[in-house]
Amino acid sequence: MKKTLLAISVGVVSAAVLTTQIAGPLVAQQAESDSSVYEQLELFGDVFERVRLEYVEEVDDKALIESAIDGMLRSLDPHSFFNNAKETAELRIDTQGTFGGLGIEVTQEDGWVKVVSPIDGTPAEEAGVEAGDYITQVDGESLLGLSLDDAVDIMRGPVGSEIVITIAREGEPEPFDLTIIRDVIRLTAVRTRTEGDTVVLRVTKFTDQTYPNLQEGLRNAIDDLGGLENVNGVVLDLRNNPGGLLTQAIKVSDAFLEKGEIVSTRGRTAAESERFNASAGDLIDGKPMVVLINGGSASASEIVAGALKDHRRAIIVGTKSFGKGSVQTVIPLKGDTSMRLTTSRYYTPSGRSIQALGVAPDIIVEQPRTPRGEEDGEDRSQRSEADLRGSLNNDSLSDDELRQIEEEEAKAAAAAELRKDDYQLAYAIDLLRGLSALQ
Repeated sequence: MKKTLLAISVGVVSAAVLTTQIAGPLVAQQAESDSSVYEQLELFGDVFERVRLEYVEEVDDKALIESAIDGMLRSLDPHSFFNNAKETAELRIDTQGTFGGLGIEVTQEDGWVKVVSPIDGTPAEEAGVEAGDYITQVDGESLLGLSLDDAVDIMRGPVGSEIVITIAREGEPEPFDLTIIRDVIRLTAVRTRTEGDTVVLRVTKFTDQTYPNLQEGLRNAIDDLGGLENVNGVVLDLRNNPGGLLTQAIKVSDAFLEKGEIVSTRGRTAAESERFNASAGDLIDGKPMVVLINGGSASASEIVAGALKDHRRAIIVGTKSFGKGSVQTVIPLKGDTSMRLTTSRYYTPSGRSIQALGVAPDIIVEQPRTPRGEEDGEDRSQRSEADLRGSLNNDSLSDDELRQIEEEEAKAAAAAELRKDDYQLAYAIDLLRGLSALQ
């Protein structure tokens, strides 16, 4: 018994000695790290004082500190930044679906302002701004070297005022100017229409109105077609959709999924990771779907496309998406300011990150581009047997059969006409028509 007790005591003493040996260096390392941080903060204070006292012009202390905070955040990644009180208020309005400006989502690449996407029905979209365009000048003044916020501020102005932006576009030999009239942008998150027997849902952005707009628009379109049995499928158009709220991306995905994971987010620690799963119920009861994407489809729109693709719920058509696979959290700060901080990466149901890779379409379909200023004047009319003088009539068909043929020809003609305006959408509709015929 004494030997046993002795052995236990030795074990406890040994463990205590080992803990002290390990903990000692760790505590020292932490103290050294804290000391280094305090030294750097003291250095920041020294620089701040020298700037505010000795800079050639008087500086605004508040603006100086806010710029320092913003610089710290922007050094992390392109999507983390500081919002002053004005920008925070605008951000709040943006996610609610109404804001002022030209109607473009922009980012910065190699010092240049790059268009992520124009927003449907806005002055920029109507003027011909396209995803991937570079805005090099505003009213003749170069934007090179300006921060993204400063460039955006220059492009903002009174409603009704005119602005001239210079665009550099791939495939164009020289930059060209576009004149745009500034306006208040009221964003309709989802625009719904029918093309023949197909429902087209054009989702422009993921605001807190996106899912309610989609649900209502889909219900109205189905009613217009006389019920779901008369619908051959749905096209979910996410082209040039720059993203938005993660919660809305999850709801839109869930609208067409019966079960399974929609997306997972993984933060710095395991405790900050989450999985979001679909609940039972498909708004279109399993009808075929095509999702349209392109290089302007980013973030939340990629979550939807990735979820529907991985579950084989939809065929993805178009070109590769933007490739933004990170999630930002807006954190309120003092003085009605906020910071937008990248807090996690998201992963599609298959466990794949699309960061810098994008979602690849199942079927690659490029959008043909008509050169600026050119009209397509080709005559597509053709002569047929029925046009020949004295040709025989077809008397083997009943009036109902003739009417059905005429209706089918009218649908085909409408599809051909759509192909001139939007080849990718026409392709998606033709694909759904083919799937419906097979079923």
